[in-house]
Amino acid sequence: MTPPDRRWPRRLYRQGTEPDVRFTLANERTLLAWLRTALAFIVAGVAVHTLGGGIPAAVSRPTSAALIGLGAALPVAAYLRWIRNEAALRSRRPLAGAALGTMVAAATVITAVLLVSRTAG
Repeated sequence: MTPPDRRWPRRLYRQGTEPDVRFTLANERTLLAWLRTALAFIVAGVAVHTLGGGIPAAVSRPTSAALIGLGAALPVAAYLRWIRNEAALRSRRPLAGAALGTMVAAATVITAVLLVSRTAG
């Protein structure tokens, strides 16, 4: 007799069939990479707030808040993406697109441009 499946979230593991373990582990590694990215955004926000580097407070405070906010929201988005991808793997559907990466890249570029434009000169 097979013991009950205790993996969480249970609703995810009840659907479809078990995918190749390599794909599941790759999906998990991607989630962990997004979590490291989130931590980097939080650290960058704290650094901008604490160190400043000659950046006016009118720029450093909202920039710091935006970086920390992005770092706080990113794990939620990454987890939801992990769930969608895992469900797709289990039901043999195509994986989600790169919307999350595109949004993070855009936020990074905008932040860099704002910081450079406010500190140059």
